[in-house]
Amino acid sequence: MTITSNITESKELFWFNNTLVAIHVSSSKGSDGICVVEHHMPYWDSPPLHVHHREDEVFHILEGRMRFHIDGRERIAVTGETVVAPKGLAHTFRVESSGGARCLTITRGSDFETLLRQMGRPADRPELPPQSAPTPEIIAVLTRCCTANGIDIIGAPLV
Repeated sequence: MTITSNITESKELFWFNNTLVAIHVSSSKGSDGICVVEHHMPYWDSPPLHVHHREDEVFHILEGRMRFHIDGRERIAVTGETVVAPKGLAHTFRVESSGGARCLTITRGSDFETLLRQMGRPADRPELPPQSAPTPEIIAVLTRCCTANGIDIIGAPLV
């Protein structure tokens, strides 16, 4: 199975690390600060273990299979399922489906959205960016940017 993008070019598109991100609803659009982001992620993609201090992070799986690690417990989620990573709890995930995965990430507040905008680069097409391993310099910049946005990186990605 290969996950295909149906993101339209009318959305704000960013390449964030090895993923394609579309901001569907910006936190600045409503009084509650809800942000809805669509992520397209390649097989085996995994962010570092991290903690959001001011925002819960809700994942709704649109396509694919993802392994979540939240507060020391693991859970597999598939298309149609929703997973919550409460603020203050360490979490990460890994894309398990060979064709990649797509999910909506929903937060209340601007921390995560601001991080995506600061660390992302405009995507010139609605597909995954060229894949590359992060350099020590990129990891250092990401760590500083996360900290500035109420997110602490506390461990490695899932392997």
